[in-house]
This record gives sequence, structure tokens and C-alpha cells, in this order.
Amino acid sequence: MKYLLWLLKAAIFFTLFAFALNNQHDATVYFFFGTHWRAPLVLVVLAAFAGGLVVGALGMLPGWWKHRSAAAQLPAVPVPPVTAAPAPAAAATDLPAVRQHGL
Repeated sequence: MKYLLWLLKAAIFFTLFAFALNNQHDATVYFFFGTHWRAPLVLVVLAAFAGGLVVGALGMLPGWWKHRSAAAQLPAVPVPPVTAAPAPAAAATDLPAVRQHGL
């Protein structure tokens, strides 16, 4: 399973790497007041992705602060200590114990 996960990660990496190599043409992004930015297309896509992450994180901040302040106002509840559970009693049979191995 570990090798399959590494194979999937390598496939994703090489797909994104090929995307970056195939999109090196210049792209122009026009802003307000006649300003523009000229950069390779892969950088424009990366900047748009990073900008979306930042806007999404900033959009989550008010809710996060509200939940954090609500949790801080809750009274502290003591956690009971963890005790060891008693061992289960062995079944009284004359059959030998069989160990089962999972996959």
C-alpha cells in the first residue's frame, strides 16, 4: 500500500511538472487603471491558486475567532483518570486457543 501511495504521488508530481513545462508562454493579466502583469502562464495560475487560498483562509477567520472565544468561556471540566480495563475471562472450553491474524 505504501508503494501504491508513492506511485500516486509521483504521478501527480509528474503531471503538474508537465503542465508547468507546457504552459511557459507569456500571459498578460490586466488590472485596473491600465496596469498589467506579464508572466508565464504557470505563474499566473499558481498566483491565482495562492490568492484563492488566502481569501478562503481570511473568510474562515471570523467564524474561527467566534468558536474560539465561545470555547474559552466554557467552564473547565475535569477529565477522569484513565484506568486499565480488567482482562476478559477466558472461555471454559477444552479446545486449544486459536490465534487469528488479520490482514
